[in-house]
Amino acid sequence: MSIWNILPRMHWHLPSLSALRTFEAAERHMSFTKAAVELNLTQSAVSRQIRLMEDYLGVELFQRVNQRLAVTEAGRAYAEEVRRVLHSLQEATLRLMSYQEQGGILHIATPSVFGVKWLIPRLHSFYSKHPDILLNIVTRSKPFDLESEKLDVAIHWGNNDWPNVVAHPLVGRELVPVCSPAYLQSIGTVKAPGDLAKAALLQHARRPNRWQEWFDAHGAGNVNAWAGARFEHFYLITQAAVAGLGVGLLPRMFVEDEVKSGRLVMLFDDGFEGSDIYHLVYPEHKSNDAKVGKFREWILKQAQEDGTKGSAA
Repeated sequence: MSIWNILPRMHWHLPSLSALRTFEAAERHMSFTKAAVELNLTQSAVSRQIRLMEDYLGVELFQRVNQRLAVTEAGRAYAEEVRRVLHSLQEATLRLMSYQEQGGILHIATPSVFGVKWLIPRLHSFYSKHPDILLNIVTRSKPFDLESEKLDVAIHWGNNDWPNVVAHPLVGRELVPVCSPAYLQSIGTVKAPGDLAKAALLQHARRPNRWQEWFDAHGAGNVNAWAGARFEHFYLITQAAVAGLGVGLLPRMFVEDEVKSGRLVMLFDDGFEGSDIYHLVYPEHKSNDAKVGKFREWILKQAQEDGTKGSAA
């Protein structure tokens, strides 16, 4: 008797992968025609696949309401799950296709502005030293869950108050107030920190006390430090300052190009250091991971060479 007759068989109660892709596209576009264009099929082929799926599942996925396509409640719930599974399958496939036996893949999460302004311009030196390691970089605007998102390392901005991780300070502690030349002209001369009382102060939504810290450090604690629009990202604050919406308090490293080009004016240049800084963080159990170790060594050296607060501790 063959061993294949002894082993238990898996019975998958699933529509075909092509049918699932068709259903996902149809639900996302809420149109069989648009799904057909995306998948390079005919509209009748899409309609037929959906009908066969409904027959197989015994559940109605779409309805026609006033000659318009509408997804049923069951169809919407199923589409969300199908979309999640297809994304996971795609990620697994891409990881397999890009797998390199010697170095492997290092999964990194970073705030988008840090990735664009600081990390990516320096990556050529990492690849020159470690061409066998493939980097998979994703961006996040909020704190990441390293374990659930299967990340190896992440870049966090804060004061090292994250549990169960190893954190190394990198860059970004020095903050400078900037605005557009036109905005500066509109509010008049700014010679002392207290003169910013007449300005709109662009706020970082997750760090609302930064302006107050800056004024306190400059002996101008009586200024209303919360008078201004709030933004979730440094990038948005930078663009708001360039657009003349007010004065932004931003890491020097993010506005150097704008200051050099004349799009922004640095109002004071006294090296004020806030309490937060960008950190390299990773789970404690990855401390001895070879890929993490190589990236840690490289990025800490980059931070030190940047003349900032990088540390190899």
